[in-house]
Amino acid sequence: MTDITAVELKERLTQNTPPVVIDVRETWENEESHIPGSRNIPLGDLPGRLQELEDLHDQEVVVHCKGGSRSAAAKAFLQQQGFTHVRNLIGGFQAYEKA
Repeated sequence: MTDITAVELKERLTQNTPPVVIDVRETWENEESHIPGSRNIPLGDLPGRLQELEDLHDQEVVVHCKGGSRSAAAKAFLQQQGFTHVRNLIGGFQAYEKA
């Protein structure tokens, strides 16, 4: 699945079936500011918290971090675990704030 722009994500979040958004930044980063409704699972915690995401294997999931590097790693990891519709937020949270 292709990655998603901040403008597209903002539009999708207003629709009837928005994607699940996972913030892979550290908890302190998420506490400072975050996308409303997103789940915070820091990248380093992701392998140990996969059971929280079991029901999302076939749903659209958007992962994001500050700029896009950590979320690219999260996307690759989730795809290896069988998640079929994972998208990375291009430009990360910084792009989301500016959109």
